[in-house]
Amino acid sequence: YVPPQIRRAQETLDDKKREELGRLKKMVNGLINRLSEPNLSSISGQMEELYMANSRKDMNDTLTDILMNACVTAVAMPARLMMEHVLLVSILHHNVGIEVGAHFLEAVVKKFDELCKSDAEGKECENLLALIAHLYNFHVVHCLLIFDILKKLVSTFTEKEIELILFLLKNVGFSLRKDDALALKELITEAQKKASTAEKKFQDQTRVRFMLETMLALRNNDMRKIPGYDPEPVERLRKLQRALVHSSGSGKDTQLRVSLESLLSADQVGRWWIVGSSWSGAPMISDTNSKTQQKLHVGKVSSKIMELARKQRMNTDIRRSIFCVLMTSEDFMDAFEKLLK
Repeated sequence: YVPPQIRRAQETLDDKKREELGRLKKMVNGLINRLSEPNLSSISGQMEELYMANSRKDMNDTLTDILMNACVTAVAMPARLMMEHVLLVSILHHNVGIEVGAHFLEAVVKKFDELCKSDAEGKECENLLALIAHLYNFHVVHCLLIFDILKKLVSTFTEKEIELILFLLKNVGFSLRKDDALALKELITEAQKKASTAEKKFQDQTRVRFMLETMLALRNNDMRKIPGYDPEPVERLRKLQRALVHSSGSGKDTQLRVSLESLLSADQVGRWWIVGSSWSGAPMISDTNSKTQQKLHVGKVSSKIMELARKQRMNTDIRRSIFCVLMTSEDFMDAFEKLLK
């Protein structure tokens, strides 16, 4: 039971929150609508200010919603527009914090998985795949996820999947070859096997043949064989990204090394790739019987220190150990070493 006066207070709070979110959405929408390569610097700066002024969760939700509405449509989106939108996410991912990219990536991958299972006729799958490809191009996500998606598409191997494989390879094929040539080789072998067993299934053989030719061109590092391949726009935007990212960590160290399976089961098992979001799904209390309690050794500690620890109510082994380390260390380096042990 909630008393009427508290209920009223909650309702006004909800209205206030709704109004605030509406205002925030308008501001973010205005910035995204004006987004283009020349003004990326000022818009990313304004977005960072909004992140400082509002809660991260509200900003992440708002930004993801607006970008998904802008980029995931039933018609194919222009590649340049996609790149600029993803570049903004990448700059915020490096400058604000990795949860920005992680939140957006998770939403995109879940939507992609959902649309792959349904027989949607539009170009939404291609648009979502382009978003994932550019998140990889701009160092938000590791090639592990791209290989997972390619393996999944190769294992299904219908005409729709072949189109998606071609689309993805055209966008990021040569980067994949640079990052993990062995995995790409294995994928090509797998695709060749699939193609040879599924030859009877397809009326239109030319697409399958074209896909295999594209894969061989990738393996042999032959860019001329891939029609319409142009790495220049991505390279130019990468240069811009390096200029706009404040920290030196603009490269590989902030990439999310997360698999497709982890992203799809994030609600059940937690998000280990974001600090503080890991959760095993099972309550920790019921787990104590199965694990033998680890004893912590901090060397011999005098009874005087143990008495102090008891007075300070250090009531578990780990608390007592940390307390003893802090009280008996010679200097900060000594304390650091002992705490690590």
